[in-house]
Amino acid sequence: MSTPPHTPDGVKVWDPFVRIFHWSLVTCVLTNYFVLDDGEDWHQWIGYAASALVTLRIVWGFIGTRHARFADFFPTPTRLRAHLAAMRTGQAAFHPGHNPLGALMMLALMALVLALGATGFLQGTDTFWGEEWLQELHEWLGSALIALAGLHAAAAIVMGRIERTRLVTAMFTGTKRRY
Repeated sequence: MSTPPHTPDGVKVWDPFVRIFHWSLVTCVLTNYFVLDDGEDWHQWIGYAASALVTLRIVWGFIGTRHARFADFFPTPTRLRAHLAAMRTGQAAFHPGHNPLGALMMLALMALVLALGATGFLQGTDTFWGEEWLQELHEWLGSALIALAGLHAAAAIVMGRIERTRLVTAMFTGTKRRY
């Protein structure tokens, strides 16, 4: 694939699908955790929507644009070690797409959403109806998702400062700018 277009204002990185996916998922997660009551029909349907969004993002990770593809950012041990070593020396490299730690976080968040979808679905089946351990697991996964999402948001701000990029703005505009 070709290098993303460099403009005087930055690097085109996040395509519209990635940006719409991101903010739609944020909306689903925050609504289900902070607004809706567990077990309500809307809670269930928004949970299914979140799972569907993640499933589409996984597909897009194989067929999408350059920086949306897993091959571009998958956090291999080698990439993680190099990134951490560079950060320790104060030489944090510019990553047009996800840096290795950001990629690891993204994969963890998507796995949690899918696990929430699965545990939520199973609670409505005859086999698992009323199973307290499953309800507790679902609640724990939801709390873990919110905690990691908060860490993700904070890390985007901190890493933006370290790498001197506008990471949060890029998720709205699609263009990563250095300052």
